[in-house]
Amino acid sequence: MSNSNESKKSRISVKDMAFVAMFSALIAVCSIISIPIGEVPITLQTFAVCLAAAMLGWKRGTLSVFIYVLLGAVGVPVFAGMSGGIGILAGPTGGYIIGFIPAALIIGLTADKWERKALPLTISMVVGVLVCYAIGTVWFMVVTGMGIGESLMLCVVPFLIPDGVKIALAMILSNRLSKVVTL
Repeated sequence: MSNSNESKKSRISVKDMAFVAMFSALIAVCSIISIPIGEVPITLQTFAVCLAAAMLGWKRGTLSVFIYVLLGAVGVPVFAGMSGGIGILAGPTGGYIIGFIPAALIIGLTADKWERKALPLTISMVVGVLVCYAIGTVWFMVVTGMGIGESLMLCVVPFLIPDGVKIALAMILSNRLSKVVTL
């Protein structure tokens, strides 16, 4: 009997698959909204990653981000500027896209552990975005050969305020939605 219960727990439900797919699609749609300001465009991907992880938790949230990255890696045009392919991940901005996965994991673990309480979730979103910045900036430096100062000025500093706004919006929306939507 316990084998049957364990089997049911390990399976992903149709509802889970639908939510994972929906949030993967949301991230893709949010990447289309892009403001080019240099090597790394401003998009709403960060907002969508934070929202997916906050709403779905670590397993489903991280899976939705992973699927988004995988779709882009195989060439589906889901990245900024409606681009896709392994070349984007290998290019200067690829580390930021890869960084979405650990960001989602951090945010999702916090959402699950602290039951989506505002302060821990907000802190985890900030930490998740900082981890994404770290991975992306290191990768940017490797690919371009630029130093840390120049890379930070190009790839992090211009995004601090926009990403702060996106974190605030994701926090507010996830807080409101979690009260009315059972995921």
